[in-house]
Amino acid sequence: MLQIDTWKRVLIWLTCLIGLMLAVPNLFYTQVERHNDAAAAIELGINDAEIQRDLAAWPGWAPSGLVNLGLDLRGGAHLLAEVQVGDVYETRMQAMWPEIRDALRPERDVVGAIRRQDGPVDQLRIRIGNPDGMDRALEVVRGLARPIQTLSGAGATDIQVRAEGDVLIVELTEAEKTATDERTVRQSLEIVRRRIDEVGTREPTIQRQGADRILIQVPGIGSAAELKKIIGTTAQLTFNPVVSRTADANAIAGPGDALIPSIDEEGTFYIIETSPVVTGEELVDAQPSFDQNGNPAVNFRFNTSGARKFGEYTAENIGAPFAIVLDDEVISAPVIQSHIPGGSGIITGRFTVEDSTNLAVLLRAGALPAELVFLEERTIGPELGQDSIDAGQVATIVAFAAVLVFMALSYGLFGIFANIALILNIGLLFGVLSLIGATLTLPGIAGIVLTVGMAVDANVLVFERIREELKTAKGPARAIELGYERALSAILDANVTTFITATILFAMGSGPVRGFAITLGLGILTSVFTAIFVTRLMVVTWFERRRPKTIEV
Repeated sequence: MLQIDTWKRVLIWLTCLIGLMLAVPNLFYTQVERHNDAAAAIELGINDAEIQRDLAAWPGWAPSGLVNLGLDLRGGAHLLAEVQVGDVYETRMQAMWPEIRDALRPERDVVGAIRRQDGPVDQLRIRIGNPDGMDRALEVVRGLARPIQTLSGAGATDIQVRAEGDVLIVELTEAEKTATDERTVRQSLEIVRRRIDEVGTREPTIQRQGADRILIQVPGIGSAAELKKIIGTTAQLTFNPVVSRTADANAIAGPGDALIPSIDEEGTFYIIETSPVVTGEELVDAQPSFDQNGNPAVNFRFNTSGARKFGEYTAENIGAPFAIVLDDEVISAPVIQSHIPGGSGIITGRFTVEDSTNLAVLLRAGALPAELVFLEERTIGPELGQDSIDAGQVATIVAFAAVLVFMALSYGLFGIFANIALILNIGLLFGVLSLIGATLTLPGIAGIVLTVGMAVDANVLVFERIREELKTAKGPARAIELGYERALSAILDANVTTFITATILFAMGSGPVRGFAITLGLGILTSVFTAIFVTRLMVVTWFERRRPKTIEV
C-alpha cells in the first residue's frame, strides 16, 4: 500500500521551503545587491548615511545570497594577457651577482680582481683578473648551483657556468628556464587574482590559457582600461643603495649600476646599484596612511628575512641615501638617519589619497614577477548583457509554458502535480545556485532551459508506467505504487549518465562550458528530487484524501 512516514513528509516540504527561501532574494536582485555591498563596506570600516540606507534595503534576518551574473549578462571587461617570462631571467641574473661576488672574494689570491661586464640580459659575465685562476673560479661558482625542485628537472641544476678567455659566463639551464616559466605564470595568475579580489569585484574569471597567457574576465567593472589599471602595474618595489645623484639624463652608469629618474624631483636622476638590499617580495603588509606632515603615505612591514637585511643595512650605512624604487622610478630617496630595527617603515612621495591606497593594494597583493602584455581587450556594455538576459527570459518562459501545457493536456490531474513540482524544481535550482554563489552565464541559462525539458522526463516515465499497471486490472493504489517502483531504475539510469556528462564538462571545460555544466548538473539533482519525492508525496496525499475507485492518467 502507499505509505510515506510523517517525518519524511515534513523533511520533503521543509527542503522545498528552504530552497525557495534561498531563491527569493533573486526576485529583488538590485535591493539585495545594495544590501550586500553595504554590509561588505561596513566590515571594511566604511560607514555613512548612504551605506545605512543601502543596508536597510533588505532585511538583515533574510537570506541574502544571489546568483552572480556572468560577464555576458552583467557587462564588464575582458582581457587576454601574455606573461613576459623572459623578464625573470634578467632579474635572476641581477640577484645572483652579489652571491657570486661574495663567493669569489676569498679566492682573490687565485682568481685576481673580479669585475662585472655588460652582456645579454639572460647572462652574467664576470671578468677574472688572473686567467690562470679560471678553473678555480669555475669550481667555486658551480658550487653555488642548486638542484631543480621539479619532476621534469630531476637531476638537473639551475645554472650552467663556462669560460670564454678571461670572462666567466653564468646562464640558467634550459630545465631551469622551463621551471621558471611555469613558476612565473602561476605566480602571475595568483597575484592578478589577489589584486582583483582586493578591489571587491564580483566573481571574476581568471584562468590560464596555453603556456604563458592569462584570461581575465571581470563582470560589473566599467571598462577594460579600468581593469588594466588595477592589474597592469608590475609594482616591483626594491630598496637599493644610491651611488650618486645627477641632473644629467645621459649620465653613464657603471657595470652593475643603473640610471633611473625620480618621481618626486623632476629633472633629477639617481645612479643606483641594481642589486637590491630588500625587495617587495619580502613585504608582508602595506597600508595607506599619512606622514608627520599629514601627507598621504604608505606604511610597510617586512617578513623576518627582509627585516634582518633592512636592519643590518641601515645600521651600517647611517648618513647614506637609500632609494625606494617602484617600477624603475625612484619614488623616494631618504637619508638613513639611524638604525631601523623591526623591519617596518613608511614610503612618502607626492601621493594623493587614491594613489597611496592603490599603491598599498598593489604592494599587499604582491609584485608581478614579469610584465603583462595585453593581446586582447574588450569592454562589454551592460545594455548588451540586458539584451542577453531578456532573450534568456523569453526562451525560458516559452519552454516553461510549453511544458506546463503539454503535461496538463497529456496527464490531467497528475500532469498538474508534475507542473507544481516543475515550478518547485526551478525554485530549488536557483536556491542552490544562490547558496554556493554560482555564476550564471548565457550558456547557464541554456542549461536551465534544458533542465525544464528534462525535469518532467522522470514524471513521464512514472505516469506511463502507472498506465501500464492499470491495464493489468490492479487497483489504483497498487498501480501507483508499482509505477514508482518499476520506473525508478530507468529514472536513475537516465539521470546518472547525464550527470556524468555534466561532471566531465565541468572538469574538462572552462568559462561558459563550466557555467552550462553547473546548471545542468544541479538541475538534474533537483529534478530527480522533485520527481521521486515531491510529485509522489502530492499524489499519495491526494489519494489518501479522495480514495478514488479508479484513476485516469
